[in-house]
Amino acid sequence: MTERQLAGVLAPITTPFDSTTGEVAPVHLRHNVTRLVAAGLDGVVVAGSTGESALLDPDEQRRMVAWVREVLPDKGWLVAGTGGESTRQAVALTRAAATEGADAVLVRPPAYFSAAVSPASLADYYRAVADASPVPVLVYNIPKYTHLPIAAGLLRQLAAHTNIIGVKDSSGDAKNLAAYRDAVPRWSVFAGSGSLLYAALELGCDGGILAVACFAGALCAQVFAAFRAGDRAGAGKLQERLAPLDREIVGKLGPAGVKAAMDAVGGGLYGGPVRPPLAPVAASDRERVVRLVAA
Repeated sequence: MTERQLAGVLAPITTPFDSTTGEVAPVHLRHNVTRLVAAGLDGVVVAGSTGESALLDPDEQRRMVAWVREVLPDKGWLVAGTGGESTRQAVALTRAAATEGADAVLVRPPAYFSAAVSPASLADYYRAVADASPVPVLVYNIPKYTHLPIAAGLLRQLAAHTNIIGVKDSSGDAKNLAAYRDAVPRWSVFAGSGSLLYAALELGCDGGILAVACFAGALCAQVFAAFRAGDRAGAGKLQERLAPLDREIVGKLGPAGVKAAMDAVGGGLYGGPVRPPLAPVAASDRERVVRLVAA
C-alpha cells in the first residue's frame, strides 16, 4: 500500500455507538465505511478527532481498525489516529493499529501538558513514534483541540525521517497550509477543513481528510476528481456547495453535528449518539442540519 503516494479524499469516520449500551457498534461501523467508499472516497481515518478518539479505550481503537480492514477494498487507505499523551502510549497505539491492518497512522501531538512541550521535545516525540512504527506516520496539526500549533519549521526538521510521509493540517488557515506545502515538498499534505479543499488543491496539496466527507462523501470526491481532471470551474462550483456544510455543521457543531448530518442524509449511514460528556446537538440545531443537508 505505502509504495504509492497517499492522496485523495479520506473521511475521518465517526465512531458509531449503540444507543442502548454505549458500546462501539461494529455493524454500523462497517456499513458506514462501505457506503463512504461506494460514494467515491479513497479511504478512511479511524479514531481521529471526528471519531471522538479522546473518548475511546485503546482496545476499542484497536478493534475498530480490524473491523474496518475487513470491509475496506485493497486500494482503500486505512489510516488510524494514534496520538497519545505520552510517547509510550502513542507508540503502543501505533503498533496495535499496524498489527490490525492500518496502512499508516495519523499522530496528534500531546495536549494535556502542551504549555510545557518545546519544539525540540515535540520533534523527539514524532521521531520516537516513527522509529517504532511498522507503518508510515503522518503528523496531525489540530490546534483547536491540542492548543499546540505545529510550525512549518518543525516539519522541515522531521522531513529527513524516512518513516514520516505526510501531514494533516486542521488549522483552517490557508496560509499555514501553503507554508506546510512549501516546507515538505515530498510529503503528502492534506487539508483538514472541507472549506479549504479547493484552495488546498490549488496549492499543490494531495487531498483532504475531511469530516464533511462523513455525510457529503460524493460531493467531496467530485471536487477532487473535477480538479484533477482539469475542470477548475466545475471544481469551484462544487466547492461552493461544500463550504457551507463544512462551516455550519462541522465547524460549529463538531462530532455531534457530523453524526446528526449522517442521520439526516440517510442512505444507510448511521450517526447515532456521541459519547458523554459530549452532548447531542440541540433540537433547533438538528433541524438546521436537516435543512442544510437537504439543500
